[in-house]
Amino acid sequence: MLLRLALAVSLTLAALTPATASTPWWEPVARPAQDSQINVTGEPFKGTDGQGRVRGFVDAHNHLMTDQAFGGRLICGEEFDEQGAQAALKDCPEHYPAGIGALFEAIVTNDFDGHDPVGWPTFKDWPSYKTVSHQQNYYAWLERAWRGGQRVLVTDLTSNATLCVIYPFKDKPCDEMTSVRLQAKRTYELQDFVDRQFGGPGKGWFRIVTSSEQARDVIEQGKLAVIMGIETSELFGCRQLLDLPLCGRGDIDRGLDEVYALGVRSAFLCHKFDNALCGVRFDSGVQGGVLNAGQFLRTGTWWKTEKCAGPQQDNPIGVAGPNALIPANVVAPRYDEEKRCNVRGLTSLGEYAVQGMMKRHMMIEIDHMSVKAAGRTLDLAAEAHYPGILSSHSWMDAQWTEKVYQLGGFVAGYENDAPTYVAQAAAAEPLRRKYDVGIGFGSDFNGVGSHPAPRTGVTYPFRTYPEGPLVDRQRTGDRVWDINTDGGAHVGLLPDWIEQIHQAGGDQLVRDMLGGAESYLRTWSGTQRWKS
Repeated sequence: MLLRLALAVSLTLAALTPATASTPWWEPVARPAQDSQINVTGEPFKGTDGQGRVRGFVDAHNHLMTDQAFGGRLICGEEFDEQGAQAALKDCPEHYPAGIGALFEAIVTNDFDGHDPVGWPTFKDWPSYKTVSHQQNYYAWLERAWRGGQRVLVTDLTSNATLCVIYPFKDKPCDEMTSVRLQAKRTYELQDFVDRQFGGPGKGWFRIVTSSEQARDVIEQGKLAVIMGIETSELFGCRQLLDLPLCGRGDIDRGLDEVYALGVRSAFLCHKFDNALCGVRFDSGVQGGVLNAGQFLRTGTWWKTEKCAGPQQDNPIGVAGPNALIPANVVAPRYDEEKRCNVRGLTSLGEYAVQGMMKRHMMIEIDHMSVKAAGRTLDLAAEAHYPGILSSHSWMDAQWTEKVYQLGGFVAGYENDAPTYVAQAAAAEPLRRKYDVGIGFGSDFNGVGSHPAPRTGVTYPFRTYPEGPLVDRQRTGDRVWDINTDGGAHVGLLPDWIEQIHQAGGDQLVRDMLGGAESYLRTWSGTQRWKS
């Protein structure tokens, strides 16, 4: 009996082994039956170069889990589902009929004509480069970005309580820190989901890391190092009301300890609204006017401006009225065009938060800080010789770039259209040569941001670097995306966008982008080694 059982087990293993052995390490052994294609052929690069440096593109600013934020219904579609794309990528019920119920999409894009609400398998109208309410970070699309050369992803846990309160559809709490916890949990669940596809714990390409050493090991294996950050307007509940702080030092300490334990290693102290920690860098145009009105609604205060003390400036403020957020009896302020800087800088609580992040060896994001707040943060970092400063998506005055590099920090440009990204990169190239650093990009997918419009010139298939894998048009269901006609519709088209950068900026710029992974890890490791 035992002999027959042993023989049966042996025969079974013999039957399974060839199939398992024939599956390359970068391909899943199981995937949902109805799922997106990857459309990248070839082995992802592993190891280091001749100088012992890791290589890879860096998306320093993304929002994987925003479908959990803003009350849970602002972004339609999920980043993964056990049943695959057919279940994850479907529009919200309130968008029907004909997409005219997508209120947030209509207001932000000024498109009140609606859209085809069907997702899988047709995807006629979404995701697109213009969408702000549809999932752009489906896991298989992110897998394509990894296969195309990306090796570092910073996913910023985000939300905005004011937008959540205003938006009529929600099934999750509006408290921003509650949302941060939900998104962190979901990020670990995605890691488990990918691991199951690749054979078990630790075997997937999506690896959450909490130290630079872990990240380096992951990248050397050819996988994607995923770092969690935070970008919210009321970090640790540090809202201000009529210029009075609604948090204290104890809240900051407890908050920093909690998010560090969750695995968060970088954070913004303020975002979009002035809060108890710092003043923000203004938004411009219509969005700036709406946000200024939102700040008034949430805090009782409008943005206030003054003449800038140095060459750096905040953005000009958009007209704040009239709009639906402003009560009929309230008159929005008008601003002197010569006064371009926020009067609010880094508050005393903000300085305490900066010191707390340094104490915990966390990286500090200065994008979205007002010039006054960013300048003070950089001064504090310089006084302490602290390298952990990040500018992840072009929301810092570019004149701060050398000071960030002097400290040992890291800079990434926004995922703009190719000519704009190339022009910004060219302006900073002398500094990259001087400080021997690479460059990243911040895609801001699912972050209610803009993405590159269609632009012709890419010929499929292509390689994003000389020895890289072969990249073809991306297909999900019946829909085939082409960067020439679809622009930056979702995260899976980042390799295609990099090919546009290659064509516009040349080999050296792509080499600088491939050096982004090493530069980011140098900033992180320097932050970990820092001693007060």
